[in-house]
Amino acid sequence: MLFRRGRIPLDVREFAARGGLTGTVSDQLELLLCLLEDPDPGVVQLAEQTLDAIPTDALAGWLAGRAATPELRAAFASRGIAPSVRPAPEGAPSPLPEPSEEPDEQTEADVRPQVLSSLPVIERIKLALRGSREQRSVLIRDPSKVVSVAVLGSPKLNVNEIEAYARMTSVQEEVLRVIGTGRQWVKHYSVMSALVGNPKTPIAIAMPLVTRLNERDLKLVTRDRTVSDGVRAAARKFLMSGEARRR
Repeated sequence: MLFRRGRIPLDVREFAARGGLTGTVSDQLELLLCLLEDPDPGVVQLAEQTLDAIPTDALAGWLAGRAATPELRAAFASRGIAPSVRPAPEGAPSPLPEPSEEPDEQTEADVRPQVLSSLPVIERIKLALRGSREQRSVLIRDPSKVVSVAVLGSPKLNVNEIEAYARMTSVQEEVLRVIGTGRQWVKHYSVMSALVGNPKTPIAIAMPLVTRLNERDLKLVTRDRTVSDGVRAAARKFLMSGEARRR
């Protein structure tokens, strides 16, 4: 998690502590718990207030579901909140309150890269999360990791956008790493194959995906000189084993 690695501006940490960074419920809860250990007392207080504002019954229901990790259950047990007997039903609304702050209309309408890059980091994060598709296509290439990764937390994202990002060689490795570890994204074949074919995808992300490619795409990977040697070798080995043909 970027917030554990330091160097995140104070205003961004405050924004996150208010619940402003969207994403999966699991990601948001982990982030809020992480911010309880922030060196700035103001950030800690904001994170505590956001956690305290979550309805206990709704949180307990979510903790009883499959999305809750053992670490999250243990963390909230130490705060006196145990999973409920019955998990929240599939499709139940998030237990987390909706962030209330919206970007202003003038900024929302502007998609020029030079304008977006001149905005403060906190404003770019807001637009990454709540802006238009055109703004996301610019901000996914932002030099700040916290901004580019924030794009992946936008509730407006669709699979076509994720596939396009997975093919980009102009994004930071961290973006491809987050996409590659997101089960909701790599379950789509087009996203998975895009990651394998992107020379910038970290090899630890690309290698496990090779065995999920069909025979046609494996052959393409073995002939693609832009793909790393390790990934091409893995594709060639799997192809020669005959496993791809038997599926």
